[in-house]
Amino acid sequence: MPGVGKRIRASKREEDRLDAVLAALADRTRRAIISRLVEGEARVTDVAEPFGMSLNAVSKHIRVLERTGILRRRIEGRDHLLSVDLDALAEVDQWIDRTRTFWTARIDSLEQLLKQRKKR
Repeated sequence: MPGVGKRIRASKREEDRLDAVLAALADRTRRAIISRLVEGEARVTDVAEPFGMSLNAVSKHIRVLERTGILRRRIEGRDHLLSVDLDALAEVDQWIDRTRTFWTARIDSLEQLLKQRKKR
């Protein structure tokens, strides 16, 4: 089973960061904020407008995303402008790829084993 024994776990620091990013993405409001900002930079008030919640509540979601590095804030006068940094999601993508590679190898190995048993 080549490649099956390879370690798919990252360092503690990387895992903590991955946990934080996945936790941030677990909330639909945060995903909606990201989807909005993929279209381009926007003011906090514009991002908050479509949600049926207070500006303070949306700001809490924004702070969670900022802490993970998914969102960046730029201050221009009184305007707080937000943009998305999709590079912050690269760790999630890499984890998914490593996990997919691991499980694909496991499934391929199982398939080979089953073929060998069937031949007997």
